Amino acid sequence: MSATDTTGSVAAEPRRMRADARLNVDALLEAAKAVFAESGVDAPVRTIAERAGVGVGTLYRHFPLRSDLISAVFRREMDACVDAATGIEAAYPPGEALDRWIMRYTEFVAAKRGLAAALHSGDAAYEPLAEYFATRLAPTLERLLAAARAFGEVTQDVDAAEFLGAVANLCHGSGPDATERSAPAQRMVRLLLAGLRTSDDDSAD
Repeated sequence: MSATDTTGSVAAEPRRMRADARLNVDALLEAAKAVFAESGVDAPVRTIAERAGVGVGTLYRHFPLRSDLISAVFRREMDACVDAATGIEAAYPPGEALDRWIMRYTEFVAAKRGLAAALHSGDAAYEPLAEYFATRLAPTLERLLAAARAFGEVTQDVDAAEFLGAVANLCHGSGPDATERSAPAQRMVRLLLAGLRTSDDDSAD
């Protein structure tokens, strides 16, 4: 084998290892998302590893603490929710885009059985997520609100972070599980969205 071939082979191996590691992380996060939804965030890590098709050692190598795994799942799902806004904005007029993205956000919140409790537990490990929420989700809603307001679809001024918090409270507020919460929560969220279209004159009447 030539020196060039040797160099190429050595260079290729780390790339394969990085790709394998990435696949393992993706599998672990997808498995953790499903297991958390089914059994809560205190589910055994062995269950998550088995569903991901990896060993427990691999799980701990990537996520030494349970809080690391919970935070990673939350960030991944939050990123997916934020990224969905781009396609929604491109496909629908501003008012409908706002409504559709908020309903997408309700799915994000409702599917996180136990995550909210963990994130609000006071554990310092989750403190960075508050800033991540503020820099990712809130600006996305601000953009959608501004576009809808510019088109006359929204008449009320509302703080994006507060609105997202209100939607989250509605999603967590009724029913023991995500399935039972979903329909009533979505009805209440639609009423909240309708309130954005209500003028002060209408409220006075």
